[in-house]
Amino acid sequence: MAKQADQGRRIGFVEVAPRDGLQNESAILSTDDKVSLITRAISAGVRRIEVASFVHPTKVPQMADAEAVVAALPDRADVVYIGLVLNKRGALRALDTKIDELGAVCVATDRFATANQGQTSLESLEMAKDVVRFATGEGRRAQITIGASFGCPFEGEVDPDHVVAMAASAAEAGPVEVALADTIGVAVPAQVSALIARVVRAIAPIPVRAHFHNTRGTGIANVWAAIEAGASTIDASIGGLGGCPFAPGAAGNVASEDVAYLLQRSGVDAGLDLDGLIATSHWLGGVMGRKLPGMLGHVGRFPAAA
Repeated sequence: MAKQADQGRRIGFVEVAPRDGLQNESAILSTDDKVSLITRAISAGVRRIEVASFVHPTKVPQMADAEAVVAALPDRADVVYIGLVLNKRGALRALDTKIDELGAVCVATDRFATANQGQTSLESLEMAKDVVRFATGEGRRAQITIGASFGCPFEGEVDPDHVVAMAASAAEAGPVEVALADTIGVAVPAQVSALIARVVRAIAPIPVRAHFHNTRGTGIANVWAAIEAGASTIDASIGGLGGCPFAPGAAGNVASEDVAYLLQRSGVDAGLDLDGLIATSHWLGGVMGRKLPGMLGHVGRFPAAA
């Protein structure tokens, strides 16, 4: 049973399947299917969605139609559409669309930052801060994600002091939130609890978001550890799709339907329709031509719907 303090708690939720979920797939979904995925997520209660990334199409071919996807999205005052950007060029592209929020990215290690963005860790942080300031000046929301916060595919362990210092520096740019990402799915709950709690204290009152991959089976446990440590928002991907083309071994994100089940059974409200997410996972599996890794898509809810 959830602790009494968790009953009735509200948590934010960001659906990342249309971007992080698809970017590492060999099969490229059509623009229509991407828009359908997003509208189905909205119907399932999602109100913040990472819909595209504005990166060079030769780097991430799955995101080549970013502008077309955004143009086809329904105009919803109650939904925040997020576009990921890695630099000012990407920010300019995003600002030419109706994207509500820019997601800037920096990386906690030099070797991964070089692979991902062609910069050192601190250079990527300064670029992310520049993107936030630029977007804010243009009247858009912006946030920063620190990739590889819990472990790096090239350098191994990541110094938590470095991550806390990066988060504190990122907060200086005035983002709407700072996220810690377990890009390759190596974190464990004790590690998550300690680092999230430190970052929450370091950047208050700016909220902390958490992004986990389930590469080694610890993703859902890490979600709960992050919430109990003070994270305000959780990322997840319908069906558990996901990965990073620049991070060897980065398997899927935690599945949205699995996270929704965890939250609902624990008395935490994220405004999500579990049955709608499961149905969307089944639909997406059909589009992808395979079973997706999310567990609820295989076994269904408990208790079963009446």
